[in-house]
Amino acid sequence: MLKSVKEKIILGIDPGTNFMGYGILKVEGTKANLVCMGVIDLHKESDAYQKLGHIFERVWGIIESYLPDEMAIEAPFYGKNVQSMLKLGRAQGVAIAAAVHHSVPITEYAPTKIKMALTGSGSAAKEQVAGMLQRILNIPEEDMKTHLDATDALAAAYCHYLQMGRPTSDSTAKSWSEYIRKNPNKLSKTKKV
Repeated sequence: MLKSVKEKIILGIDPGTNFMGYGILKVEGTKANLVCMGVIDLHKESDAYQKLGHIFERVWGIIESYLPDEMAIEAPFYGKNVQSMLKLGRAQGVAIAAAVHHSVPITEYAPTKIKMALTGSGSAAKEQVAGMLQRILNIPEEDMKTHLDATDALAAAYCHYLQMGRPTSDSTAKSWSEYIRKNPNKLSKTKKV
């Protein structure tokens, strides 16, 4: 069961070297609501070290603006390219350093764990994760971001919220299929992804 909290702000980060996503959730009682989400565009910066400096400054600014109580960050995904993994690890480390400097507790989640928490499948596509977040948080279509890095970051924050326990005030469902059966009206207005 989810412990009721007066208020908690969770910052989610999806590390990247071209786009770094961020998402802010506000938890009141046992309900989570979207505050904002967006991306830090790093394309214009050609120097790798300047990119890291830009990441630090922007994450620092986001922390200063929203004063998160906790940060959830996606772990770098290990693919075939070791250099890409190294670059993502550096980007993640810089974001973590900004949070550590502000004494914000950090929790790291594997991409498969985040996808599993949101969709029930660790191999879900980014679009499926975004669609589920849109339904769960009742995000209007016009507020959905074109960069999926923003919704990936929001997914990390929502996964962290779920780690506090399943909310019981919104639904008594014990699985996604049961939730869908009990809440068809929440799914009828959305596109299938």
